[in-house]
Amino acid sequence: MIELHEKIDVPRPVREAFDYVKDFRTTQEWDATASAAEKLSAGPVEVGTRFRVTCDMPVGSVDLLYTVTHLEQDKSIELHGSCRLFEVNDVIHFSSSSAGTHIDYRATFNFHVPLGPTVAALRKGMEKMGYESVQGLKTALEDNYPAPTVSASNARADRWVLPGVARFSRRGYTLGKRHWNPMSAWMGDKHAVITGATSGLGLATARSLAERGAALTLVIRNESRAQDLVNTLQRETGNPNISVEIADLSLMSEVQRLVERLLRTGRPIDVLVNNAGALFNERAETAEGLEQSFALLLLSPYRLTLGVKPLLQAAPQARVINVVSGGMYTQPLKVRWLQAREQNYSGSVAYARCKRALMVLSEQWADAWKDENIVVNAMHPGWADTPGVESALPGFHRITRRILRSPEEGADTIVWLAVATEAAKVTGALFLDREPRTTHLLSKTEDDAQEREALQPYLDSISVTAPRKGRATRSAGSSKRVAAAG
Repeated sequence: MIELHEKIDVPRPVREAFDYVKDFRTTQEWDATASAAEKLSAGPVEVGTRFRVTCDMPVGSVDLLYTVTHLEQDKSIELHGSCRLFEVNDVIHFSSSSAGTHIDYRATFNFHVPLGPTVAALRKGMEKMGYESVQGLKTALEDNYPAPTVSASNARADRWVLPGVARFSRRGYTLGKRHWNPMSAWMGDKHAVITGATSGLGLATARSLAERGAALTLVIRNESRAQDLVNTLQRETGNPNISVEIADLSLMSEVQRLVERLLRTGRPIDVLVNNAGALFNERAETAEGLEQSFALLLLSPYRLTLGVKPLLQAAPQARVINVVSGGMYTQPLKVRWLQAREQNYSGSVAYARCKRALMVLSEQWADAWKDENIVVNAMHPGWADTPGVESALPGFHRITRRILRSPEEGADTIVWLAVATEAAKVTGALFLDREPRTTHLLSKTEDDAQEREALQPYLDSISVTAPRKGRATRSAGSSKRVAAAG
């Protein structure tokens, strides 16, 4: 038997420290020996919850299957782990201290085979491992990381088109993950509004923030899916604080009604994620007479964000996260092009132009609101394997499916921008894999000052007609919406 015993004090309330540690997936953030961790049980962490943690230890790489055997909220948690080499019991106690929280961590290892004369060397190695791991936990809970900067390798990639684009694949995510800081910020007192949360990036974001304890308002289009969505997320995460608002965000009348409903609640918004989107293969106009890509991808987040700004101002420090796309790298900002015309219509080009404009809005809002405690950033998810990509770009999906990121990998930077303390130290940037990245890979797309100046006045000038019957009017042939919000 080998017993490890470490104690630390951290400047965090007990509730926050406890909630971070009890989800043993966080071990891969603070334990240098843990290379991967996953939760095997749905619902809240409670007695019987199971985890798998892959560890590189002095005895070799092992997959530890952990089960929570005791849990007393804000006081203690005990887990039993087993692998092919040993059994381990982890006992972690939490108590208030002058610093904030005192954590007492004990781990008792019982090996399946006699250790003989190797026990002394093994004990020394494991004691070192235990000390370094708990010190990693201390650093994670201190949560004192500098403002994010671009790494040298990504800065080099951003200077060239092909290396920069290559980082959009799963490989870019894997490379970036090696250097990420833990995310221990507590979300139990935060309220997040997420648009387009039924599938893909939006659903992955909602699930992750719900697991971290945030209260969620999910904006979706399809009312018939609302209750199933709430039930599924509550069952998977154990978070009861999930509600749904129904709105077709391609219709400005529905955006306005959504804004009015949110304002009536008076509930501050700590995080607003403008994620709803679609790539339309054929041009069509909404029932209000607007080109549908422009309406959904640009005018909708513009009006929604400005409409709920009072609720953002009411939060201690609000964060607006605009989901853009790597496709914007192909397009400059041209205000007169934002409502795509029927002649030579391309859904991917219309999509990219609106995302370029949304990036510019992110920069403008960040500059205008920097003294109002509202942080505004944009992100792009890289190439993620979502239902929208598969439906809208089947050829691209077929060619790249082996290197596409999962929805969770694509959404990771959204979650990081919503949660991480250091993410609020930068505003007006574009992020990929938790690093600020260039907004232009091609000189021909660089912004013209007059176009930037004209953007918001143009959006303010848009008037809409009363909605006509039917969801959209066709401009040419049949129109098909893919990857639509909700």
